[in-house]
Amino acid sequence: MSDLDPRLKAFERLLNIMDDLREKCPWDREQTIESIRHLTIEETYELSDAILDKDMAEIEKELGDLALHIVFYSKIASETGAFDITSVLNQICEKLIRRHPHIYGDVKADDADQVKKNWEQIKQQESKGKKSVLSGVPMSMPSLVKALRMQEKAAQVGFDWPSKTQVWDKVEEELGEFKEATEEEKAGEFGDVLFSLVNYARWYDINPDDALELTNRKFKQRFEAIEAFAKAQGRDIRDMSLNEMEEVWQQAK
Repeated sequence: MSDLDPRLKAFERLLNIMDDLREKCPWDREQTIESIRHLTIEETYELSDAILDKDMAEIEKELGDLALHIVFYSKIASETGAFDITSVLNQICEKLIRRHPHIYGDVKADDADQVKKNWEQIKQQESKGKKSVLSGVPMSMPSLVKALRMQEKAAQVGFDWPSKTQVWDKVEEELGEFKEATEEEKAGEFGDVLFSLVNYARWYDINPDDALELTNRKFKQRFEAIEAFAKAQGRDIRDMSLNEMEEVWQQAK
C-alpha cells in the first residue's frame, strides 16, 4: 500500500484526533481503561442491533464507534508505556498469520471446518499454560453465548455426542428431569434444559443467541400490533380479552 492509501489516511486522521482529544478535552482527558469499558459494551450491542436490522448505514456508524474505542484504549495505555496502537495491530497481525497456516504456511485446509479445527488446535497450543480448555471463555460473556462457546471448545478435544439423535435424547432426558424436579431443583434443571438445547442448536450450526433474538423481535412486533389495535379503538390493552389479543396476534403473523 502506498502512502496515499485512503485507508491509511483515514486511520492516521483518527489517531491525530484522539491525540487532540486526550490533550485538550476535559472529558476525554479524565477517562481510564476502566471508565470506558461499559461504553464499549454498549457500542457492541448497538452494532449487534444494526446487524440484525441489516442496516448498513448504521453498521458503518457503529463500526466507527468501536474503532474509536480501540484507539482510545490504546492511547490511554501508551501514556503509561503498557502498549500502544502499533503493538495492538502488530499482535493481531501475528496471530492471524499463525492461525492461518494454510495461507502463510504449508498446512492444507480444503474447507471451513478444517480451518476452524486448525484455528482451535493452534489456539490450544498457544494456551498450554492455561488450566483448562475452557479458560479462554470470558466469564462475563452472556450465558447463552458462553454455553455455546464452552460446548464448541469441549467438542474440539473430542468431548461430544456421536450423533444428533443422542443430543436430542439428552434434551428429552433433561426435560423429563425438569418436569419431575422439586421447586428448589427447578432452576438448576431448567438450566440443564437450556444447555442441552444450545448443544442441539450447535449440531445444526444454529447460533442460539441469534435464534432467540429473532424470536424476541417477532414477539415485540406482534405484541406492539396488539397495542396499536387497542389504541386505534381507544381502549386500554388491559381491557382486551385473551381471545381478542390472540386474534390480533395471529393477524400480525
